[in-house]
Formats: sequence, structure tokens, C-alpha cells
Amino acid sequence: MSPEISSNQSISRPPLEGKNVVLGVTGSIAAYKAADIASKLVQAGATVDVIMTTAATEFVGASTFAALTHRPVTTGLWEAHSALSIDHVALALRADCVLIAPTTANTLAKLALGITDDPLTATVLATEAPVIVAPAMDADMFASPSTQRNVKTLVGDGVIIAGPAEGRLASGLVGKGRLVDTNTLVGLVRQAIGRNSDYAGRRVIVSAGGTKQPIDPVRFISNRSTGKMGYAIAEAARDRGAEVTLVTASDLPAPSGVTVVNTATVADMRDAILPISTDADLLIMAAAISDFTPTDVADQKIKKKGEGSVSLDLMKVEDFMPLAQGKNLVKVAFAAETNDLEANAHAKAAPKGAAFVVANNVSEPESGFGTDTNKVTFVDPDGNADPQPLMSKLDVGHAILDRALPHLSQN
Repeated sequence: MSPEISSNQSISRPPLEGKNVVLGVTGSIAAYKAADIASKLVQAGATVDVIMTTAATEFVGASTFAALTHRPVTTGLWEAHSALSIDHVALALRADCVLIAPTTANTLAKLALGITDDPLTATVLATEAPVIVAPAMDADMFASPSTQRNVKTLVGDGVIIAGPAEGRLASGLVGKGRLVDTNTLVGLVRQAIGRNSDYAGRRVIVSAGGTKQPIDPVRFISNRSTGKMGYAIAEAARDRGAEVTLVTASDLPAPSGVTVVNTATVADMRDAILPISTDADLLIMAAAISDFTPTDVADQKIKKKGEGSVSLDLMKVEDFMPLAQGKNLVKVAFAAETNDLEANAHAKAAPKGAAFVVANNVSEPESGFGTDTNKVTFVDPDGNADPQPLMSKLDVGHAILDRALPHLSQN
């Protein structure tokens, strides 16, 4: 018997609300990018305490970070901003995550050796929170044996190494040494904070985007799906500790901390999902799978000839969701409808083997394709319906995971 569906009046809130993040900034030319990182962390709801090394203050002033975070900035071991009058201890104990971005070769070395001659290294040594370091330096410096040895030591100590990325460096050279982008770092912070949450140890597959069925080498049939809903679900699952695979037909930027499998057609998506579903705990089919495909695909571009209409023969596409099988697999289906929402969703639940269907009326304002919000109704195989309020798509993702969790607990 399915768990009882009851009202769930979720309230949209930032993903890092109530979380404390220590942002360490060291003396790299990329220090100016840390201002954007601080801003994005604050926008995500985090309380951000910035610690700057002396060298970092040569690139960016402490007042910049104080203005962005509305918090005092620590630049020396002997400052007394905290209630405990020992900043590095207070911040270390309060932190849910420590992010050092950018991280110089010098700071990497000190962290690897446990040297604590500044408030940042002392904070890292004193904290039990997850630590993320994002190296930024010249490519030759990062590739040097000593730096690689320090990176290996830190990885062995459980430190998360983010990057560096490849690209043009301040020296003018091109190589591996650029600070990874802000969105990636914020995503890694969210993942690190949620690593022991209620989905820890769970394997979750999410599909996203609208599949594209070719007509000829330059044309295809698709739909209006952007993939935003599926990406939000993947991020929500990642934030709650899951090992997430996102199978997508969208070209949205890949979420950090998520395994991304790019697909185009229904066959691509089927071939990607079915093999990995056997070991998964949860499959959420948020993708807008094509219902029809051209009967014949032209080898060459179809030319426009003469006057009159052109016809295209279509055939139904097999629904592969019923074929997804796993010993403990729980499946969640989606139904994008324009009429008879609950009845159409109910009709899909049993044939797909879904624990419940997430249905939404895409003709409603703020609930259709491409929006940042959604208004869904959960419908189970017995026909019970639970309408949800209008929420951000991230919060819809969390509501889906909340709904699925009791089903997972039965396995």
C-alpha cells in the first residue's frame, strides 16, 4: 500500500539558509573572484565569514567582503571579532563548511603540513566541517611535484579539491591553473554540507530536458522543455547526500557534484537509463520524452520543392519507463498536461510502475516550460491527489524527494 498523501505546504527558501560558511581568501590574482563567490553564497542564504591572508589583502580590500557579507572580516590571528575572542576557534566550531577560494601553492603546502601561522590555516586545523580548497596558480606551479604531493596529502586527509580549471592564466600562458567558476564552488559547498543528510548513500537517477527526434540531418521534432525542473531535482538530491546521475537532453550548465550523461533522442535516453537503473534506489523521469517520432528519417536534408504542403508520417514512441527495473528501484513519473490534470496523471501511474506521478498544468502562469517556479500535484496509483502550492523548482524537487523517501524506506 502506498504511503498516505497529505497536504505539504512547502515554503520557498534559499538552499543554504541557516548554514555557516567560512570563505578563505589567499594571495592569488584570482582573489578578486572571491568577491563574487561571497556574494553568491550570501544570495544562497548562507552566513559567510571571510578570512583573508595578509597577501590576499594586497589584491582585494577587506572592506569589499565586509560590505558583501555584512560581517566582520578576519585578517590576523590576534583580532577579536568573535564572541569567544579567538576568531579561528569560534569560526571553526560554527562552520558547516570551509571553502578556500582561491588557494595558492603556499597555502596548499601549509595545509598539507599542518602549519598554522595565520587565522585561515588555524581555522582549517580546528574545524570538523568539510573543507574545500580551490587552487589558482600558474600551470607550472600546480604541476610541480611538491604541489602535486601536497594535493595528494590533502585528498588523503579528506579535503575536497575543486579544480583548477584549464584556460588562459594571468601570466599569459594557457594551462591548468584557473580558479573554477563560482556556480561550481557554490554547488560543491551545498553538496559538502548535505553529505550526511537523509539521502546519503542513495543512488538517484534524474532525467531532464526535451528529447529530439530527427527528421533529417538538420531538423528534428522536440518540445518546449528546457530541463530546468530535472536539473533542480538533481541539485536537491545532491544537496541531500545522494549520488546523482543526471541523464539530460538539455544544454543547461552541468550542476557540480552530479554525474551528467548527455543524450538527444529517446533511444539515447533509454540506453543511458536502463542499464544504471538496476542499481539505483530512485528514478525520477522529469524529462519530456517525445511521444512521436518520424516513421522515416531522411539521410539528406529534405529540400523545399514547388508549391503545396509537405506531410510527415509519425509513429508512437515506446515508453521505456516500465522497462526500468531494479531490486529496490522506486520510480516517479511526470505528467505535463493542459487539461484533466489529475485524471491523466492517474492513468499514467500504474502502467509506468510509478510510486506517484508529479503532474503540472503547463498552460498555467509560472508553471510551464522555462519558468523558475512550478505548481504540481502528486497523484498516486490509487487516484489520491495532493496539490502543492506554487514553489521554486528547487523546492518542488525537495517536495518530490520528501514524498519519495517513505517509499525508499520500505526497501
